[in-house]
Amino acid sequence: MIFKKSKEFSSSYDYMIVGLGNPGRQYESTRHNTGFICLDMLAEKYGISVKKLKFRSLLGDGRIADKKCLLLKPQTFMNLSGEAVRDAAEFYKIPPENIIVIFDDISLEPGKLRIRRKGSDGGHNGMKNIIYHLQSDNFPRIKVGVGAKPNPEYDLADWVLSRFSTGEAKLMKQAAQEAVSAVEYIVGGDIDKAMNCFNS
Repeated sequence: MIFKKSKEFSSSYDYMIVGLGNPGRQYESTRHNTGFICLDMLAEKYGISVKKLKFRSLLGDGRIADKKCLLLKPQTFMNLSGEAVRDAAEFYKIPPENIIVIFDDISLEPGKLRIRRKGSDGGHNGMKNIIYHLQSDNFPRIKVGVGAKPNPEYDLADWVLSRFSTGEAKLMKQAAQEAVSAVEYIVGGDIDKAMNCFNS
């Protein structure tokens, strides 16, 4: 099928970079919105406006590491992130291996990063939904640590929807900067360097 080129968006991209989170002011700056936080920092660095609403997502595009990139923030709520990612990937014909997903990971301490070429969902519902809808786990991902819940009895949903302490917020700002650098390496074709530099 041939798609007409939009005036605002090209019909083909080298990479799609996805930040995971939940829409709405009440979720801003929560642990589960770490993907949004990192994507916003990436967009700010490259002067990309991520405001166009399409595919149940906020979209923006620009050049990163001399590659044409689509930035995407699903607005479906975390557990349905895969629907938005699939729709955009199918429309722009972006293969899974060229989709980079940034998301929160409770198994890592706040501010720590772990980059993988591919892999399982690790118990993350947003990633689980993306893998299901793409029918593939063969895509790079940047996991950003948000810390484990304080005790076994603590409700996990309450924990990931909680906000960072002042000390954690400083660590997360540094982690977001490192995630931006990792995206640059991956888009530039050097995921090994990204893993060597930032994996915890």
